[in-house]
Amino acid sequence: MISDDHRFFERPFLEYLPADLTAILTELELPKFRLQQIRRWIFARKITSFNEMTDLSKETRQILTKQFGSVLQGKELTHYRSDDSTEKLLIEWADGERVECVLLRDNRNHRTACISTQVGCAMGCAFCASGMDGFVRNLSRGEILEQFLRLNSLLPNHERLTHVVVMGIGEPLLNLDALLSVLDEITASDGLDLSVRRVTISTVGIPSGIRKLAESVVQNGKGYKLAISLHAPNDELRTRIIPQNRFSGIDEILKASDNYFEQTGRRVTFEYTLIAGLNDQPEHVRQLVCLLKNRMAIVNIIPLNPVLGLNFQTPSAKTVSWFAGQLESMGIQVKVRFRKGDKIEAACGQLRRVHQTNPTITN
Repeated sequence: MISDDHRFFERPFLEYLPADLTAILTELELPKFRLQQIRRWIFARKITSFNEMTDLSKETRQILTKQFGSVLQGKELTHYRSDDSTEKLLIEWADGERVECVLLRDNRNHRTACISTQVGCAMGCAFCASGMDGFVRNLSRGEILEQFLRLNSLLPNHERLTHVVVMGIGEPLLNLDALLSVLDEITASDGLDLSVRRVTISTVGIPSGIRKLAESVVQNGKGYKLAISLHAPNDELRTRIIPQNRFSGIDEILKASDNYFEQTGRRVTFEYTLIAGLNDQPEHVRQLVCLLKNRMAIVNIIPLNPVLGLNFQTPSAKTVSWFAGQLESMGIQVKVRFRKGDKIEAACGQLRRVHQTNPTITN
């Protein structure tokens, strides 16, 4: 008989690893193959209510609902849609804290999830909205995974997510264990079945975290893309833009990135948010080339996305083109990130954990 003592099942469904859920199903006197059915409903059919899983018996559905309630634990407060097809969700968790996540679409039929890993951010990047309200806590495994499920459910039934960028709120390498656990799920064949090569983890540059990520890649063979937010070619300027830089410095970050390339064979992308009059001058081009010219690296130029209350300016299109062209002429591979979702504050650097507008759907 199933006990009425629920203390063993005190965590939400998505917080459990598959092996843990198998043990729980055994405790509930349910066959192990039920987990395969449940995962198929959640990941392939986008169903998150046990009551809608119709190939489970009514009794089984009642048992699962009694023990876990629903698959999801958060509450969707707002759902914004931009005219460039970007969609953004504001999710509130059980403790009242909130994060945003984004679905991006492009003309190559890519459907990309931009995911948050923390409530708030402690990095304090000068141009970024995500840290304006400070750091509160890490997101749990289940809270990170739920973002994927909610964004995937925005797509028609015949579509699924194709790419992942861990570039939302927070510093991913400071919550790496939870993140890697979730990435294992979404790249599993019975999960979202995403290609490992289409997952990018973005960091401000935590050398110890970069090395830990490299070790994980070596151990499990999953070579995720690494993107490092450089944003400046010298320590003095970078510390002004990214205060965290004072704890490491560019040299240590580059050594860790070299190690990542050596261990994984994956080229590292260096993100460079271009800010008018601050890091877009000829000397910055020369310094950046000196840093990267002997490395198998890509520079991703991101024209600044404006944030209300921050006194930074977006460079002109002419400046962006000139900066990229100068780097390319000196042998650096360059990509320019085109802005998407800025009208709903969903572009790079604009995500926040607190939103001031009313919880309505915006078209």
